[in-house]
Amino acid sequence: MAIINFSRTNGNFCGLHGEPVYPPLSKDGDIIVGGILPIHRTWEITDMTYKVKPSTMNCLNYKFSQSLIFAIEEINNSSSLLPGVSLGYKIYDTCGSTTMGVKMAMALLNGNENSILNEQCTKPAQVLAIIGETQSSVSMAIAKSVGPFSIPMVSVYTDPSATCECLSDKRIYPSFLRTVPSDYYQSRAMAEMVKQFGWTWVGAIRRDDDYGNNGMAAFTAAAEQLGVCLEYSLPFFRTYSQEKVLRIIQQIKSSTSRVIVAFVTHWDFEILLDVFYEHNITGYQWVGTESWISDSAVARLDKHKILQGAIGLALAQSKVTGLKDFILDINPLQSAGSAIFTEFWETLFQCKYTVQNDTEDTTVCTGQEKLSEIQNEFTDMTQMPIFCNVYKGVYAIAHTLHNLLGCTQTFKILFKNRSHKHLKRVRFKTKDGEEVFFDKNGDPAAKYEIINVQTVEDHHEFVTVGLYDSSFPAHNRLALKMSSIVWAQNSNQMPVSVCSESCPPGTRKAVQKGKPICCFDCIPCAEGEISNMTDSIKCEQCYQDYWSNLHRNECVKKEIEFLSYEETMGILLTTVSIIGTFITIIIAIIFFKHKNTPIVKANNSELSFLLLFSLALCFLCSLTFIGQPSEWSCVLRHTAFGITFVLCISCVLGKTIVVLMAFRATLPGSNVMKWFGPLQQRLSVLAFTLIQVLICVLWLTTSPPFPFKNLKHYKEKIILECQLGSAIGFWAVLSYIGLLALLCFVLAFLARKLPDKFNEAKFITFSMLIFCAVWITFIPAYVSSPGKFTVAVEIFAILASSFGLLFCIFLPKCYIIIVKPEMNTKKQLMNKVPIKQRNEWHKFDEK
Repeated sequence: MAIINFSRTNGNFCGLHGEPVYPPLSKDGDIIVGGILPIHRTWEITDMTYKVKPSTMNCLNYKFSQSLIFAIEEINNSSSLLPGVSLGYKIYDTCGSTTMGVKMAMALLNGNENSILNEQCTKPAQVLAIIGETQSSVSMAIAKSVGPFSIPMVSVYTDPSATCECLSDKRIYPSFLRTVPSDYYQSRAMAEMVKQFGWTWVGAIRRDDDYGNNGMAAFTAAAEQLGVCLEYSLPFFRTYSQEKVLRIIQQIKSSTSRVIVAFVTHWDFEILLDVFYEHNITGYQWVGTESWISDSAVARLDKHKILQGAIGLALAQSKVTGLKDFILDINPLQSAGSAIFTEFWETLFQCKYTVQNDTEDTTVCTGQEKLSEIQNEFTDMTQMPIFCNVYKGVYAIAHTLHNLLGCTQTFKILFKNRSHKHLKRVRFKTKDGEEVFFDKNGDPAAKYEIINVQTVEDHHEFVTVGLYDSSFPAHNRLALKMSSIVWAQNSNQMPVSVCSESCPPGTRKAVQKGKPICCFDCIPCAEGEISNMTDSIKCEQCYQDYWSNLHRNECVKKEIEFLSYEETMGILLTTVSIIGTFITIIIAIIFFKHKNTPIVKANNSELSFLLLFSLALCFLCSLTFIGQPSEWSCVLRHTAFGITFVLCISCVLGKTIVVLMAFRATLPGSNVMKWFGPLQQRLSVLAFTLIQVLICVLWLTTSPPFPFKNLKHYKEKIILECQLGSAIGFWAVLSYIGLLALLCFVLAFLARKLPDKFNEAKFITFSMLIFCAVWITFIPAYVSSPGKFTVAVEIFAILASSFGLLFCIFLPKCYIIIVKPEMNTKKQLMNKVPIKQRNEWHKFDEK
């Protein structure tokens, strides 16, 4: 390796230590473009003591060099681009080695001649720009090595292996540019593709260098954002020991994922394919990067169809007219480097120009061999897009030089000082119409083809099944023709690779403890919550008036509950209420027809008719409790109930007082009945009723009842009910009714020993007993009953107490009027009544 030695004692002395390195391919010109490209692939290293130089290299690859030469020759022959300026080149071979790459970069910068004594060491670089290495690790080493010298080196890298996202960092690599997209876009495209296929649980193999490690890190980050998990990520390098390789095999075998993402190069697969077959690593769905998915050498080596159905990214097809023919014509190499030309020729045609031993079975080269007559990797042009990138890189440099040349004749100085800044701004179209430009990081636009490896007869073919364009909106970047894809093992059924099966709507994902987010359990949504999509991470709460359906995947309107006329209970209560009303009317008619009979007159006919009217209202007011609550029904039901029942109890109370006073006036000359005559009876009923009316008015004025949606009692139902408004008003109404009923019961109880022939007080006592029993049991039943049953309990109490009053007070009299008319005489009524009480009753009866 050429190095420079600095000596302060003897001044600035520059000396070249070691042997000078000469370019295998070169041509003079006004401006020299350097090339650091892989011509040979590997060394044959037999001595590992590091004391012996490596032996000669093998496995030639001249296509990159041919592409560079073609571009320069085309530019030199152009009258419009760099007129009057000739480009030359110096192309060095790296053999894919980092150390060799740095060595060749130094050779390009320093030159090959030894320095003269006392000459300044800060001499100009030998080249203005470098078309650089094809691998990220080599590229990074070169850029870091020459960067500190502040030399005007512009690197335009060309191969998929030089796609590491790290090279876009302009703080570390300020003069680095490339004509292939960064792995940032490739990694995102692969992650989006994997997600599109529904593979959330994948394995990964990465090349153990900057290209593989950084590329896989970018893929992992993008995959995690999309909900894709890596079960494992295994490093591999072609120099790994057998023990390390076996550990990789064991990890793959013990995994559950059926998809493997490979961020490696075609050289790695040349080693891995045989190992995979040997250990039965078959049937997996491979997802590949552009560095190997469309490589014909890998396809030829895959004799056991391990990569059958593999899918991945490849550079978008790029066309340069004449480049393919130029690459296949290797004769121009003879003028660029006769030694390398001889080696190429002998390797291509498996012959020797000079045969040292006549007995050796070797074909002699005639020089007339034709490349069109052979078929091997040298004639394979499937990677033409990569070679076109070399062409575009040279043209980018030429256009930058041309733009500076148009400004000033000192363009060399400008190019040296600000070369990479000018190159970033260049924008041009190739002769085939493709636009070339760089972004702020020195990267081109990312466009990929989705390649599917399909087996036809006994060989693999590369079929384009989609496109990816990073310039499109995020949701439109990936376009796939699913029907054209053939999957692993030549199947038309897309493989499944998940840690856990998808959670259906109605459930949510719950991550399993200690495992990646792709491993989860499906938990049913709670009541009132739904998830209406697959793999939902949470359940959404339904709105207030909605509730989850049985499957928990849709919010439906809550069932509205109220006591309606259509349901059985409502129909039954309505029927009973109407029957009660009709019975009351019938009794009133009977009493009206027999109003002049003793039994009707003896029971105070005026109060009886008023009582029957109030009972009819009591029966009818129960209907206001049935049906959907509204503002008017809520106000009416409670006030009507309170007032009609007070009117009813007031009438009963009046009858009780009349009976009690009539039969308790035993003193001679007593005229007590004049104090409670018909007028007083009417006024007492009116007074008792007005008190209830006043209570109701205060209730309605301060806080009246109102319709209310009860959402708390049932989670899945809405109970429509009448909120009391003021609870004090409601209980005041009930308390007043209860007070009158209790007073009536006490007075009737005091009159319980009246003669049997006229025992209305006993019936009143019994009716009040029923009334009080009903309403005492009503209170706990009312408080504890849910929903519409609360209303039903209240209606039942109204009907039961009304029927109790109706039957106990009026049914015995109807029985006598209709069935026993012979008993409906004054004589029969007065037979057992004492004389004094009989006289008082006569006076009352006359009134």
